[in-house]
Amino acid sequence: MREEQVKALREQYPKGTRIELLDMPDDPHPVAPGTLGTCRGVDDAGQIMMSWDSGGSLSLIPGVDSFRKVT
Repeated sequence: MREEQVKALREQYPKGTRIELLDMPDDPHPVAPGTLGTCRGVDDAGQIMMSWDSGGSLSLIPGVDSFRKVT
């Protein structure tokens, strides 16, 4: 992911943003759809680092995983 794309993700999903997972198709041990979590930040690869309410910390991959910001 290009630097500009990572910067845009960091602006769109700042630390503390609440997110609902819709689908995580490519992970062998995915977070369950409908799970809510809090963004801990966006890493240099453009993955959204999460703290899931269910206790996990699996990151989201934009363009692969489906999710939405909770307002």
